Amino acid sequence: MIKQVTIVGTGLIGGSLGLCLRHKGIRVIGSDKQRVLAKAEQMGAIDAGIENPARACVGSDVVILAANVGGIIDSIENLGPTLPRSVLLTDVGSTKIEIVKRARSVFGTSANSRFLGGHPMSGKEHSGIENADRALFSGSTWIFTVDGENVGDLAHEYITLIASLNAHIIHLSAEQHDRLVAWTSHLPQMLSTAFAATLQDEAELEKKAHVTRKQMQEVGGRALREMTRIAASPYSMWRDIALTNAGNIEDALLKLEQRLTHIRENLRTPELRAEFERAARFKKAD
Repeated sequence: MIKQVTIVGTGLIGGSLGLCLRHKGIRVIGSDKQRVLAKAEQMGAIDAGIENPARACVGSDVVILAANVGGIIDSIENLGPTLPRSVLLTDVGSTKIEIVKRARSVFGTSANSRFLGGHPMSGKEHSGIENADRALFSGSTWIFTVDGENVGDLAHEYITLIASLNAHIIHLSAEQHDRLVAWTSHLPQMLSTAFAATLQDEAELEKKAHVTRKQMQEVGGRALREMTRIAASPYSMWRDIALTNAGNIEDALLKLEQRLTHIRENLRTPELRAEFERAARFKKAD
């Protein structure tokens, strides 16, 4: 039975998960910088904070790695060998292939029973413990990358616990996960970033003073706000995502570039209508 967990990284996701687990009666130990831990404890996201990750893991049944992808990979390497075989190590990383690969390297043939890859499809455009929210995962999808059939009882218990947060659970291979999120999460982020950066370029051109950023925001309305909302997402997180899923993101970006070129070349032809109809078919399938 899961009585205590350690969350390494008490930012938005780690802090929100801490709030959820404490609400379930589970003791939560946080590991992060001292100022972050102080805020997390003040908000009720953790019972206690210990800066040293190895010390923070002592006595826990589950260790949750909630840093950026690069930090998760490093933590698997550094923490993994120190954990008792009875402890489940899991994560909330946004890409999975490199994370699972590192877990296999560290745990060998016992990787399936000692490590469980996870990814909550939840977030906000602003990160940090101050934005932690106990309702963050409710109604959202939580992906688990189960490699093979040999999954331990503790992993099953943890998955059930996450489902009790009103999260929708799906199981994918690491390869399926990274390709799917490249299209459904990473491409939208790159599109929003490129769109907002292009608008910023236009606003900074003094010779086009009639197209200022303020005017764009006033005229743009809801569509502009929705398209640029995630443009404020932190580069520190997306750097690791881009590095560890570059191939899939490049493929998605290339196909989008080709589509945009096709639309640009057909602004005055009936083909434009066909593009709108094709897009509507995807949306109507919701």
